[in-house]
Amino acid sequence: MIDDDTPSHAAYACACSLHGRRRLGALLVAGALAPAATLAQTEIPECRRSRAASVVPANQVEGSAQQQYLQLLRQAKGEGNLTPATHPQMQRLRYIAQRIVPFAAECNGRAAQWRWEVNLLDSKQINAFCMPGGKIAFYSGILQQLQLGDDEVAVIMGHEVAHALLEHARERMAKSGGTELVLRGAAAIFGLGSLGDIAAQGATQLLSLKFGRSDESEADALGLLLAARAGYDPGAGITLWQKMGAATAGKAPPQWLSTHPAGETRIRDIQAKLPRVQPMFQAAAKPDRRFKPPAG
Repeated sequence: MIDDDTPSHAAYACACSLHGRRRLGALLVAGALAPAATLAQTEIPECRRSRAASVVPANQVEGSAQQQYLQLLRQAKGEGNLTPATHPQMQRLRYIAQRIVPFAAECNGRAAQWRWEVNLLDSKQINAFCMPGGKIAFYSGILQQLQLGDDEVAVIMGHEVAHALLEHARERMAKSGGTELVLRGAAAIFGLGSLGDIAAQGATQLLSLKFGRSDESEADALGLLLAARAGYDPGAGITLWQKMGAATAGKAPPQWLSTHPAGETRIRDIQAKLPRVQPMFQAAAKPDRRFKPPAG
C-alpha cells in the first residue's frame, strides 16, 4: 500500500476467463488486481519458470523494486515531472494497462497478487519499463518523439510487462551473485536516470550484452502475445521499430537499447511470429476507446 503522501497511482480490480478472451477489469479509485484464473505455463510457450527460484527470493526482488519505484515517483513529483492522473496520455497508458494486466497471471501466478501501478514521467528520454511486482512507467519522450499509436504503445507495454512476468531482473541478480544486488541493483537494471548512481556500486555487470539480448527476445515474443490478446494489433511492432530506427539513425541509441537486438532483427522476428499471434488478435475483444498521440 502506498502512503497518502506519495504520488497518486492507478489500481485495478480485474478478472478474466480461463482463456482470457473477455475483459472484466475496471479501474478503481483504490484497490488491487484480484486473482485471475491461471493456465499451466506449459500451455503458453512464451512463458517459462524463473531460473532464479532457488537463489533469489521473489518477494525480496519485488520489495526492492517497489522501494526504487516509490523513490523515483517522489523525485519526479518533487521536480514537477510526474504527470497527473487527469492527463490524456496518463489515462491512455492506464487504459491500455487495464486491458493487458488480466492476462498476466496466466504466465506468472504471482502477478495476481501484484499491486499494479502505471505512471508517466515528463522526460525527453525514449524509455519505458515494468519493474518486478508490476510497477510500470513510461517517459513522455517515447510517446511524443515517436508519435506512437495505441497499438504501438500496447506492444511496448506488453514487452515491458513480459520482463516482469519472466522475472528477468531476478535472474540477472541471481546470475551476478544474488541478494546484495537485490538491495542495490534495481535502479541500474532499469536505467532510472539520477538513480543510476547505484550502477557505480557494482550492478552494471548485470547488463551483459548476450544475456540482455536473450531477455529482450523473450520479452518481445511474450509482449506480442499479451498485446494481441488485449485486442491490439501485434503487427504494430513492425512500425514501432521502424520509428525507433528513424529516431536513432546516425546517433547513439538510447541507453535502454544498448543491450537490445538490432531493430532490423526485431522486425524480422516479429514478422516470423505474426502468423501465430494474429489469430489471437482477431479473436480478441477490441478496445472501446482510442487515444491520439501527444502533440508533436
